[in-house]
Amino acid sequence: MPVICAANPKGGAGKSTTILAIATTLADQGASVIVIDADPNKPITDWRSGSSRLPLQVISDVNETTIRDKINRAATEAQFVFVDLEGTASRLASRAIIRSDLTLIPLGGTALDAKQAARAVGLIRENEEDTGRKLPFSLAFNRTNPPPFTRRIEREIADQLRANNVPLLHSHLYRREAYNAMFMERLSLYELNPASVNGLTAAIDNAIRITAEVLDLLRGSAKTGEVA
Repeated sequence: MPVICAANPKGGAGKSTTILAIATTLADQGASVIVIDADPNKPITDWRSGSSRLPLQVISDVNETTIRDKINRAATEAQFVFVDLEGTASRLASRAIIRSDLTLIPLGGTALDAKQAARAVGLIRENEEDTGRKLPFSLAFNRTNPPPFTRRIEREIADQLRANNVPLLHSHLYRREAYNAMFMERLSLYELNPASVNGLTAAIDNAIRITAEVLDLLRGSAKTGEVA
């Protein structure tokens, strides 16, 4: 079953938020989902300690020695496996990227975020040279402003990435109170109270769109024989 990881050597790039938004959306839609929390801060493990009723399993006891086996086992048990990686270019990260069917590289709409995302792309390119095969990936904007409030720098970064043929999701995970509320309340978007979370409906629609785009990428990779 497909394995999706989130990688970026910059801490706070939005890896955990991106993973949790997509993973809980799939779980809410009835898919079986396992998240491997390889972030030393364990944000998704902490989320799982809450009262969410989604049948989403989180594995947190993982290191660079066990990461490959943990992923392989999870892939036999669930329809989708997500790996939330630490904010550094490590051997653990490389092993997860090599095993993944898709690597998402979250980035904010700043020049610094773009620079750090470029380092993650460089790590993937190095792993491609080591393995002799293509490793599907895509950059994914998060914490950006929803239209019509998109900032000029965000548009310029997106245009430059596309001009350099760097894969980039069309959907952004916008700056929404609901994504912070997921971690604060330890609930999925679909379990939050719309009376107490501003813009919850828009956040849910946003998460569904980005999840659909990720699924399309996985289907496209499967057709070209790149998904294991």
